[in-house]
Amino acid sequence: MDWSHLWLYVSPPILGGIIGYFTNDIAIKMLFRPYRAIYIGKQRLPFTPGLIPRNQERLALKISNTIMGSLLTPEELQNLARRLLQTERVEGAILWLLKLALDQINSEDKNQKSAKIVGGILRDLLGESLPRLLKVLARREDFLEVQINQIFDQILLEFQLSEEQSTRLADWLLQVVVPPDVLRQTIVDFLTDRTIQTIDETFREKTSGTYWVVANLFGLRNTLTRLRAFCLDEKEATNDRLKELIQELQIRDRIKKLLQNLSLQNLPIGTVRQLRKTTRESVRHYLQTSGSDLLQGLTDSVDWENIASLLLNRLSTSPVVSSSLEVVSQELALILERYLEKDLEAIVAQVIPILSIDQVIVDRVKSTSPADLEAAIEGIVKSELQAIVTLGGVLGVIVGLGQTVFLLFNQQ
Repeated sequence: MDWSHLWLYVSPPILGGIIGYFTNDIAIKMLFRPYRAIYIGKQRLPFTPGLIPRNQERLALKISNTIMGSLLTPEELQNLARRLLQTERVEGAILWLLKLALDQINSEDKNQKSAKIVGGILRDLLGESLPRLLKVLARREDFLEVQINQIFDQILLEFQLSEEQSTRLADWLLQVVVPPDVLRQTIVDFLTDRTIQTIDETFREKTSGTYWVVANLFGLRNTLTRLRAFCLDEKEATNDRLKELIQELQIRDRIKKLLQNLSLQNLPIGTVRQLRKTTRESVRHYLQTSGSDLLQGLTDSVDWENIASLLLNRLSTSPVVSSSLEVVSQELALILERYLEKDLEAIVAQVIPILSIDQVIVDRVKSTSPADLEAAIEGIVKSELQAIVTLGGVLGVIVGLGQTVFLLFNQQ
């Protein structure tokens, strides 16, 4: 062997390795580069832009079809929805939303808006809906029967004035309702000429014995006439006499005792039953005829927004509401779980066209620049691409070694 020609045997593996290495590297680079078409005049150079930028739209469609056909199938989306909508997660989300809504109600601006909304609901409910409902329900014979009977038995039937209440009521009657001046005027109005004549004639006809003698000899006409004249002419004196008479006869104590003894329990059982029935029918009839007007009038006179604001403030700070949020969220989560078990497939089928996941994938891939796409792919398979380049160099070396072996055999 002529060792002076050693380069003839060494150069094939070296050149084969270099060519194989850089050929594969250039081929991989040509998948992405150049990013844009290169023109000489009006003629576009071949292999520009790179393979992936030139077919980026078709690549986007292929990726979308692959993902939607084998990865994000309706069945997989249903499984994903089930995992996302587990009862614990849903319960936590609902609890968070309820607390967030409660915090929003506490803010001043939201509180005013919420108060207007709740006030309108209360006004419509109590001013419009409830009166119509009450009028319809009042037509039933048994409407509020149990409630009215209970009120009658526990309140009206057992109601009795105390000593202090009887005293004050008796004082009010004697000082305001029937004071001496009112009694005097009542006597004057009662003792008309016709009334005096009727009393005198009746007294003469109906009496007997000593009273008959007095009635026929003296009569009552003059006495009653003089009494009326005295009441008219001597007002102050009459009032004083009546006041003294009330005190001497102990009218105040009598009225007080009468009021204290005033109770429905002292009436016969039949009378009480009839009174209870009459009370129930009177209430039902009143609600049927005038109940709606009463509620309408009350509704018009009530500041519903103020009431709604107070109600919302109370609810927002109520410990009962805060402690019940977890229970409410748990119940709502269970309701949602039962609903999803039955209709999840139909919901997912309706959601897929709305989300347009395939179009989102296509648009996202198309809008990605070739440089970013190259960086993303290299970030995923960088080692594999480098292995391909290295493999090209190794194959080049192997081919060069084969050529060297072939030369050696030819020389022998």
